[in-house]
Amino acid sequence: MAEIIQKDGTWTFDGDALRLTPGRDKNVSLLRRTLGELTVPLGALAGISFEQGKKSGRLRLRLRDGADPLLQATGGRLAEPNDPYQLTVESDRYGVAEYVVDEVRDALLLDQVPADPVDSYLLPGPSVPLSVSAGDGTASFDGERVRLEWNWKTEDSKSAAGARSLALTDLTTVEWHPAVGLENGYLRFTVRGAETKAPPKYDPNSVELWGFKKDPLMALVAAAVQARLPHPTASPEAARATQQPTAIAPEDDHDALLRRLRELGDLHKSGVLTDEEFATAKRAVLKRM
Repeated sequence: MAEIIQKDGTWTFDGDALRLTPGRDKNVSLLRRTLGELTVPLGALAGISFEQGKKSGRLRLRLRDGADPLLQATGGRLAEPNDPYQLTVESDRYGVAEYVVDEVRDALLLDQVPADPVDSYLLPGPSVPLSVSAGDGTASFDGERVRLEWNWKTEDSKSAAGARSLALTDLTTVEWHPAVGLENGYLRFTVRGAETKAPPKYDPNSVELWGFKKDPLMALVAAAVQARLPHPTASPEAARATQQPTAIAPEDDHDALLRRLRELGDLHKSGVLTDEEFATAKRAVLKRM
């Protein structure tokens, strides 16, 4: 086993998977803390690298295209501090970082893992239910429906229609774009038969983002939805099968729901979730139980 422990987080490799645990340091981003621990199977990796600097270095994972719904939904637009596949390494641990790289690379060669794209997600995406308030609204997702609610900053024509409830089976795509410079970002859901090019400010199926602290958390909502949509490379037959009702998902398991309640409680206590966000997410969990 290879392991590196840093303020930024801990990476542990057991030969079959890399477990990425965010650190508790105040500099660890809100998105990474909310996302929590990730387990990346060896088969999802395309490579690993380590870059040395004068004061600190950086470990980077490269995933196979199409393996992770978070990367698929964000299209490589996550800023470096929010990227869960990077780890800041202090200079006195450069040797440990290089050892981790060697162990992972040797395993990739031994298992002959290809670096080409995959046609199904190899990571499950963020846990649900999930609720985030940012920009001009709140986006909640319970695994089956997306709910969009508006606040006092929402444009009048958009808020006049009231809250939106979108069934997962009616969605074709989900996109997350961060605010860049003077250009606002957005979380946009495309509803089958109701495609639009309207700016997010006026689109009732979009949340407009203005570049504030919680904007990146909307990427988690996008990833949770993306994980449950047909894979972009899936055949039409497979896509239809994905959209059909299936057996109860792992998230519906009673023990998993109890763990999710504990996670939500911890996020609420630490101030990551507001009282309103915590109450909304808690109700969704209890409903599924």
